[in-house]
Amino acid sequence: MTHVTPDTRQQAAPAAQQQTTRPSGRMREWFAAGGLKDRAALLLVLLIALVVAMTILDLVGQTSGAFNSDYLASTLIAYVPLALLAIAQLFVITSGRGGIDLSVGSMVSLSGIAFAMLFQHAGLPLPVAMLLAVLFGAVLGAVNGVLSAYLGFPPLIATLATFYGYRSIALVVSEQRPISGPEISAFYDAAKAVELPLIGGSLPLVPLGVFTFLLPVAVVAWFVLNRTAYGRALYAIGTNDLAAQWAGIDTRRTRMMAFVAAGAISGLVGVYTVAQFASARPDAGTSGSGMALPAITIAVLGGVAITGGIGKLGGVLLAALLIVWLNASILLVVPGNDGAQAQSLALGLVLLGAALFGQVSLKRRRLAPVPLSAVPAVTGTLPEVKRQ
Repeated sequence: MTHVTPDTRQQAAPAAQQQTTRPSGRMREWFAAGGLKDRAALLLVLLIALVVAMTILDLVGQTSGAFNSDYLASTLIAYVPLALLAIAQLFVITSGRGGIDLSVGSMVSLSGIAFAMLFQHAGLPLPVAMLLAVLFGAVLGAVNGVLSAYLGFPPLIATLATFYGYRSIALVVSEQRPISGPEISAFYDAAKAVELPLIGGSLPLVPLGVFTFLLPVAVVAWFVLNRTAYGRALYAIGTNDLAAQWAGIDTRRTRMMAFVAAGAISGLVGVYTVAQFASARPDAGTSGSGMALPAITIAVLGGVAITGGIGKLGGVLLAALLIVWLNASILLVVPGNDGAQAQSLALGLVLLGAALFGQVSLKRRRLAPVPLSAVPAVTGTLPEVKRQ
């Protein structure tokens, strides 16, 4: 039989208290160490919170329509272009020095018009017309890159100028009318919802563009950013442009190629919008609030530092999903034109919140002490000091 003495109680009390407070202590340590820097985890929490809140509102009858898995899956048709353009902004913003591309919406419109003319009027095969549209978008992006990287124009001014220029060209070339025809109408199948193989019977229909447009671009973008010398150079110039120059990196060429990548992705989005609307609209990427500002908001929300050098693809994809589902949820709670205005308000608040959160996370990262485990251990013995 074990006897408990007063000394034993005094020793056991702190241990029991430590075991009791261990979860909360770990949580406080996680917050203090900047655990919220893990943007993907935070976005997952926000996505779950949004779905739970909307489910409750649907159950109590506060929504104008059914909020279910079928409704969420149907919104993915808008997820594809926004996620793609957010990836384009990931490349440009990561390059640093105020990198931003306000012209992606105009490039979408102009590339869509070019694709429709090649496919419908010129009668080119679909793969050829798609490839030429993507290359055309890359050329448009190269113009932005030359203006910003080589001629020294601030990206905000350069891309704002090309935004107006590309939009005007799209309107003039199309005579301010959508381009349609039998071939383009048949191309609508590229954006239709399909049943997933094997397990599709128990899941809602998913837009085909998720697999044919978004997924291939996401895989290529991840590989370029994480497994190539260009990706390392892009993060390097975004972090410290001068140090990258001393390291032998061609900063101007690297930065220009980021704009080229954004233009190529915008060209692909232009092709997708033709399938989505079954016509090439000259205002496909610029109508309403346009596609540029939501794409920038998604990139910043996904953890892309507006100062450059920081950004991950996973966070951008999750942020795009959050914005699309948030917009869809707002329309259920606030239907009609008021819902569209509420979407714009929510987008602005999300952008401000994401920018503020990014600044706080960056400051914590800079002020955080280096853990001892990160300091390399000194091996061997110190040289003996001879006494004089």
